[in-house]
Amino acid sequence: MADEALYTADEMRAAEARYPGYPATVPELMERAGGAAAEVALRLFPAARRWTLVCGGGSNGGDGRVMAQRLEAAGRETLVVDAKAGERDLGRPDVVVDALFGTGFTGAPRPDAAALIEAMNSAGVPVFAIDLPSGVDASTGEAAGVAVRATATVTFHGRKVGLAVAPGRFHAGSVHVADIGLEPAETEHRLVGPGILDEVPRRGSRDNKYTAGHVLVVGGSRGLTGAPSLAAMAALRADAGYVTVAAPESALPVLEQRLLEPVKRPLPDAGGEVAAGAADTVLELAARAHALAVGPGLGRGAGAKELVRRVLAEAPLPAVVDADALHELEPGDWPAPRVLTPHEGELARLLGRDSREVASHRLASAREAAERFRCVVVLKGEDTLVAAPGRGVLVVALGLPSLATAGTGDVLTGILAAFLAKGMEPQRAAAAAAAAQQRASVAAPQRAGLVAGDLLDALPRALGG
Repeated sequence: MADEALYTADEMRAAEARYPGYPATVPELMERAGGAAAEVALRLFPAARRWTLVCGGGSNGGDGRVMAQRLEAAGRETLVVDAKAGERDLGRPDVVVDALFGTGFTGAPRPDAAALIEAMNSAGVPVFAIDLPSGVDASTGEAAGVAVRATATVTFHGRKVGLAVAPGRFHAGSVHVADIGLEPAETEHRLVGPGILDEVPRRGSRDNKYTAGHVLVVGGSRGLTGAPSLAAMAALRADAGYVTVAAPESALPVLEQRLLEPVKRPLPDAGGEVAAGAADTVLELAARAHALAVGPGLGRGAGAKELVRRVLAEAPLPAVVDADALHELEPGDWPAPRVLTPHEGELARLLGRDSREVASHRLASAREAAERFRCVVVLKGEDTLVAAPGRGVLVVALGLPSLATAGTGDVLTGILAAFLAKGMEPQRAAAAAAAAQQRASVAAPQRAGLVAGDLLDALPRALGG
């Protein structure tokens, strides 16, 4: 499966409203939800004898009370803490069940609810959340105040956006989707699965090195040659047929030593960075390429800024804009697709925000940037978000924490450029590239100590080659 539905609170309410007999059948849905929660919880924590269920006054609390009945029927001891009645004592449980807030919750918990959440977090036992951890916004993943830190979450009908997007995803623990009999529905946002890699065009028997995709990588100032080297090799490992690296002339001896397969071309040089007029050379080279990767190790001098501005304004082929090319970037009337690939700090600078604000509002920030720049924006992270103007966001979360190391973004840039060179639609290409990079982290043998170069050897396996 390439994509999985991610439900907002409104989409979930609409799915429930389509259930036959709704709202009179709400108790029936609650019985199914509470029963499914008990089944999942008993499977996860079979040795737990004492269960405390913290129940709010809404449907989520109703699910928790049904769950308590099912646990008792299975021979477990239960304590139901009625939050609406002001109860606070959690007892001495083996597991705490969070049934305080459901998908309709927004904002920050009130002080009494916040105190209960803090008590659950500090109980020293596993916390099992019903539908999503209390304090997390189901539609965005935001947590405006304190939120439950769950060991596991059971969610009903489909995964919620807030379980896939940070910071909510970091509160959810392992997520288990339970069917309660609702009909599937189209959703605005989607969670991307490994199946998206089946969409990447493969070389055919009639292809040659040029028709398989020609990528031009532009970057590589003195001392920063590793970034374009990683991007170039990633493009080749992502099955591009031909890769050219354009870099300041003084950097070429290093690149000649590092890179065997890519072709190297010199750019006008000013003290190890690209000089004024380098854009003319890049545009000449771009006339023979299918996609650009601009920015890895480029530098931020006047020559680099002029190059980025002119190439993005004049080159009629898709381009990945990364690293130094994002510095002081302004929206433009570009003649071909552009894909920006910032991390949180870079996106914060593009939007004139603090990086902590972007981290707290990842979904909204990625969408804002896509609308402002009128192009695809890839907000990198464990939950990589791929936003496009006027469309829902694709969430890619298939990798390992080992990706949090220098150079992995350059690898992503090269993969994405290769997929664009093969003619993929930009948002799907970006999501597929993130999936390939992340799957390579799984395919690589290193767990601790992985470096970006390790992904290059693993990429063909990740792509099924």
